Amino acid sequence: MTPPPSVPTSSSSGLSTRYRVRHATAYDYGEDVPISHHLLHLTARPHPRQRIRRSLLTIDPIPAVRTERVDYFGNTVTYVTVQEPHRTFSVIAESEVEVFEPPALKPEDSLPWEHVRDSLRGLSGPDDGAEITQYCFDSALVASSPDLLDYVRGSFMPGRPVVAAAIDLMNRINREFAFDPTATTVATPLAAVMRNRRGVCQDFAHIAVGCVRAIGLPARYVSGYLRTLPPPGKPRLVGADVSHAWASVWCGAAAGWLDICPTNACVANRDFITVAWGRDYDDVSPARGVLLGGAGHGLTVSVDVEPLED
Repeated sequence: MTPPPSVPTSSSSGLSTRYRVRHATAYDYGEDVPISHHLLHLTARPHPRQRIRRSLLTIDPIPAVRTERVDYFGNTVTYVTVQEPHRTFSVIAESEVEVFEPPALKPEDSLPWEHVRDSLRGLSGPDDGAEITQYCFDSALVASSPDLLDYVRGSFMPGRPVVAAAIDLMNRINREFAFDPTATTVATPLAAVMRNRRGVCQDFAHIAVGCVRAIGLPARYVSGYLRTLPPPGKPRLVGADVSHAWASVWCGAAAGWLDICPTNACVANRDFITVAWGRDYDDVSPARGVLLGGAGHGLTVSVDVEPLED
């Protein structure tokens, strides 16, 4: 796919779309679970292009302990403990969000990527760039490697504008990696994804993040939802949407963060709803937990993204 003639920047254009989002997660255990602990990243986060109008988290059984906090990366995290025997555990996250369309920026007008990289040197502390530079380093699921460096050099050539290079990387991943839900799990190493060239949105976001970090630029992993459109003449299927993931690349102070989606070869727009971001999937996993007993479990997830009329 050829990159568009113009792409969004980090400032809003004023155009917006409102959504009602419902994300239902249900666990079914083989036997009673006496006690369980859960950490949830299911509350959409506000940012310059996204406004949260309403948010509600419904948990069953009602937890004995429930706390909310903002984590190191600025995401809302909910911690719960269920202290009664239970065979099921469900969480329904409902929210109403407004997403703004960014204005356009010509990719070729952005700074050369080396200039952006070099401008980060010497920055430290929260007031002069540490919040950005922390995304330059290896993380639990995204470690630097010669394979990533070799691959990214095909897009980040000497002197190339950073936005143009990021879009080219996005398009190459889309062309050269096959979307295959059976090829990977959350535990599949990044090296295996690079070798087999198959995976899902989570894997492609990790590839993009790892490539950009390999040349010294900050990149973060973003989780959220993507509005999907039904085929012409067909109704929208309730519950057919899924969680999504993409990458965000730092393109300098003027351009800010550029969200790229290798899965769909497009730059994030009003169709993308952000829940959380961090160094990789491990920082923003929608739901994780520790429990006693259970004898295995079944998992059902349903996501519905409904555009609202003004």
